[in-house]
Amino acid sequence: MPRLVLTVIGDDRAGLVEALAETIGAHGGNWERSQMAELAGQFAGIVVVSVPDGREEALRSALAGLDGLLDVTAHPGVEEAGESAPDGWAELRIDLVGSDQPGIVRDVSSALARHGVSIETMRTERRDAPMAGGRLFEAHIVARVPTGTEPVAVRDELEQLAARLLVDLTID
Repeated sequence: MPRLVLTVIGDDRAGLVEALAETIGAHGGNWERSQMAELAGQFAGIVVVSVPDGREEALRSALAGLDGLLDVTAHPGVEEAGESAPDGWAELRIDLVGSDQPGIVRDVSSALARHGVSIETMRTERRDAPMAGGRLFEAHIVARVPTGTEPVAVRDELEQLAARLLVDLTID
């Protein structure tokens, strides 16, 4: 069955996911994976679906007409060999918390890219600092370290970066 990767955005309201799931199901599609969130009053999501041969265009058309969604885009997906990383790639879990400041995501992602590390998932948020006032920035990243790259070297660079940014860093 062909796979589609749907990107979805619209004004947040109850029933949007249901409408999306109903439309996918009505076209014989199967909801495989998703990540969704409400961000600043907007509903945003990415969904991987499989759909029977020859039904992709009908599903795309139906999704474009969903009420309340500002944009639904379907991109061809690729077959996944499994849910794990490629052979030999190590998983790295990175948690970072510190005073909010511009450039944290840029600096962390640059450090990872220099080592060829691929970000699998990243969740970030800002929240009130409980004692000192101001805002805290929090990032939770699952990344994949390619074969031939030493996780210790990645860890060392991230720890140096955390010291420079004055943020707490946990790496598993």
